[in-house]
Amino acid sequence: MSLQLVVGLGNPGPQYANTRHNCGFMVVDRLAQRWGIPLVLEKRFQGSYGEGFALGGKRRLLKPETYMNRSGQSVRAVLDWYKLDLASVLVVYDDMDLPLGRLRLRGSGSAGGHNGMKSIIQHLGSEGFPRLRLGVGKPRGSQDVVGHVLGGFAPAEQEV
Repeated sequence: MSLQLVVGLGNPGPQYANTRHNCGFMVVDRLAQRWGIPLVLEKRFQGSYGEGFALGGKRRLLKPETYMNRSGQSVRAVLDWYKLDLASVLVVYDDMDLPLGRLRLRGSGSAGGHNGMKSIIQHLGSEGFPRLRLGVGKPRGSQDVVGHVLGGFAPAEQEV
């Protein structure tokens, strides 16, 4: 895989920062910090975007600001602008079906019920792009799904 663009899924706004659903944003923020790539709001891409050199080549980072359910619009805009191949895009997002901290990297696949991935697949017209799923675990007890994914991490979970 010739990685050219890393897309982290999440929701914009301080009320969603550091929630399970924003794991993708957290990964892109960490990569931006490590690679020294500043992220700025880029209206043509409907997201926070940055580019620079890392890992021996040009790398692009994207955090769609369209809200999760419309992430595909932002990803499509970047792909069209730079004429990127689907195989060069890595989408990073949360997954409740994986235990907390577990990672799953796949070269392609379905949305698996994730609305952000549904939007990207719809806008790209394909499931043929790599994705990294980050395990956030299932809700505990009587907690509902929305409350779980939009909730913050407990102190013990933050290290994981």
